Amino acid sequence: MALKHIKLKIQSVKKTSTVTRAMEAVSAVKMRKAQERALGGRAYAAAALTILEKLSGTMDLKSSPLSSERAGKTAVVVVTSDKGLAGALNSAVVRAAEAQFAERGISKDSVIVIAIGRRGGDYFSSRGYDVLEKHENLADSVTEADVRRISGKLLDMHASGEIGRALVIYQNFLSTFEQKPVVREIVPIRQETIKELVRGIAPAKGRYSGTSADVTAPASYTIEPDPEAVFAELLPRLLNIAVFHALLEAKASEHSARMVAM
Repeated sequence: MALKHIKLKIQSVKKTSTVTRAMEAVSAVKMRKAQERALGGRAYAAAALTILEKLSGTMDLKSSPLSSERAGKTAVVVVTSDKGLAGALNSAVVRAAEAQFAERGISKDSVIVIAIGRRGGDYFSSRGYDVLEKHENLADSVTEADVRRISGKLLDMHASGEIGRALVIYQNFLSTFEQKPVVREIVPIRQETIKELVRGIAPAKGRYSGTSADVTAPASYTIEPDPEAVFAELLPRLLNIAVFHALLEAKASEHSARMVAM
């Protein structure tokens, strides 16, 4: 290789290094904000889900339509990023989804995909899955409107009998250097489902180490005005919390993975 080509190669590597260092710095700032929000939301999510865990000891919850098993397709909310350069973040979520389909014996024709993030949407679209909706995942903030748009669609499809269950698949934030893809069944809302969700909200070390996700034995409640009215209001809100928690964890995982990759 000529000396001129070597010099050009060195200059190219230096420019690439400058870009990656800048991206690392930006991701580090975004990562800290996303981690703060995700970790701060864990206490609220654990407390809200614990309420349902306590109420689910009654027979009234079992008669609620949202907590009953139904025949129908499986809705899958797949949370990925819009951009790459984040290591195996997106591919791990996709592999977890496909492994879940194989484990449950779910055929491609019986899956309805709601993609949060371009990477997941493009992947499943190109492989012939029914991708009902694609939402961009560019914004670092997760708003209530975003959550309600997703959970509202799931509620409508379940009420109409189009789907019998719904899963959410995302990267769970464990630490800056460790994220784990998880699969949560969020519809139907059952006692076992709530226990799994609460166990998955692991308390963080340090500042958030006092946040406990333990669930005590169900207590006895007097429900007013009546169980049907309370559950009709409570269950959709708890579904919102489950989706909201997944989006927060995925965003914190994305920025952490991208900073490490850079």
